[in-house]
Amino acid sequence: MDQLPVYELLKDAARRWPEKPAVYDDYGMLTFEDLYLEVVELRNRLLDLGVKQGMGVGVKARNGRNFITGIFAVIGCGAAVMPLSHQLKKTEVEDIINEAGLHVLLDDMSGGRSLTVIDSVIPMKAEFFSFSFTHIAPSSLFAPHVQMPAFIRFTSGTTGKSKGVIICHQSVIERIEAANKALDLGTDDTVIWVLPMAYHFVVSIVLYIRFGAAIAIAKNFLAKSIIEITNRYKGTLLYASPILIRLLANDTGEEQMPTLKKVISTSAAICLEICKAFKSRFNHDISQAYGIIEIGLPIINLVKSAEHPDAVGYPLPDYTVDILDDQNNPLPNGSIGHLGIKGPGMFDAYLIPQTLRDAVLKNGYFLTADYACKSADGLIKIMGRTKSVINVSGIKVFPEEVEAVLETIPEIKLARISSSPHPLMGQIIEGELVLNEGETIDVEDVLLYCRKRLSAFKAPQRLRIVDELTMTCTGKIQRF
Repeated sequence: MDQLPVYELLKDAARRWPEKPAVYDDYGMLTFEDLYLEVVELRNRLLDLGVKQGMGVGVKARNGRNFITGIFAVIGCGAAVMPLSHQLKKTEVEDIINEAGLHVLLDDMSGGRSLTVIDSVIPMKAEFFSFSFTHIAPSSLFAPHVQMPAFIRFTSGTTGKSKGVIICHQSVIERIEAANKALDLGTDDTVIWVLPMAYHFVVSIVLYIRFGAAIAIAKNFLAKSIIEITNRYKGTLLYASPILIRLLANDTGEEQMPTLKKVISTSAAICLEICKAFKSRFNHDISQAYGIIEIGLPIINLVKSAEHPDAVGYPLPDYTVDILDDQNNPLPNGSIGHLGIKGPGMFDAYLIPQTLRDAVLKNGYFLTADYACKSADGLIKIMGRTKSVINVSGIKVFPEEVEAVLETIPEIKLARISSSPHPLMGQIIEGELVLNEGETIDVEDVLLYCRKRLSAFKAPQRLRIVDELTMTCTGKIQRF
């Protein structure tokens, strides 16, 4: 079997810090040595069952030690792994198996049975995994156009069909080494884990293990639980989504989280008002991080999080980030254009159709599909998604900006802004609102609220209240 650098990271961590806590979860604490031994045991069982290099394996589990163990055990077999959420429905899992060409499904069954036939049940120290071969023939190699693939994940598909992103072992190593030049995590750190592992694993779980940081996994996403686990394990980093930060900011208690050194928001834009509310409640600034499946973590706001919490920050040392025109050439600072990134740890290929990275890059840049701008000193702000931008009388309107204003209204849980054709203006702004349970609003009052806070061309013309909005598998608003 060829060398497997990602697997070797865990082996090395167990050698360097055998007695140091690696994971805290519902079942207690695992040291790095404990974690490695559990991985070795599962890896040997998977090898006996026929998992090998050239295969694609799905690991479907809830947040916890077994998810981490399953991922590293598959990697240790030389197979490529696809982390899967335990919340996926049976038909969704079947679609993923067909599209990705996965040979095996490892499932902790916390979300119910995903496949009809279970070939084996593998007991773990805590709970178990079911092991199932799929209908994909073992002779059909997974991603043969990529050398030593390690991970595959589908993009969120907020504005179109999701794509299978393949990352090889070397790319994983490159991106976590680059990311930790900013995160600066080490053996004195404990990360409070509140994100779904299925959608955040490489520049997070793998990185923490590489640098010896402990991972404390929250049992639920209630504000009181997150505060309690942070203080119990002396958490130093809280890495959360804007929704969770908003829940924490709205907590009415008085207990603080004094050991935290960094609070990082990721997965979607966060509005200024939520950042201010969190700072008022906990006296911690929010640092936005710009993460993207194809690259990892190229931008983070650790320098000006107090003054500009709504900015995603500055490029990490190893990355070049530019604002580009339609011909993919850099624009001067202050311009709004396409966000392009160069640097280490980029994805190696898309799965279907089989497309290598070099065929995707433009002038060496990966185009993120975001509009952004850069200040004179290089501070980057995301304006909105390229495909969702609305054109009102020739002026660009970014739905995310309007949604952020609407979501400052306490009664509104979620907002989605879109457009409809207009014979004179080209497009006009309209929106859908989901209210918090038991709340009511006057739509005319909300329209007036927006007109007072937004330029006339940005203010919605129409709003309607809906019961729910369609979300992607990663919890982002599905745009049409």
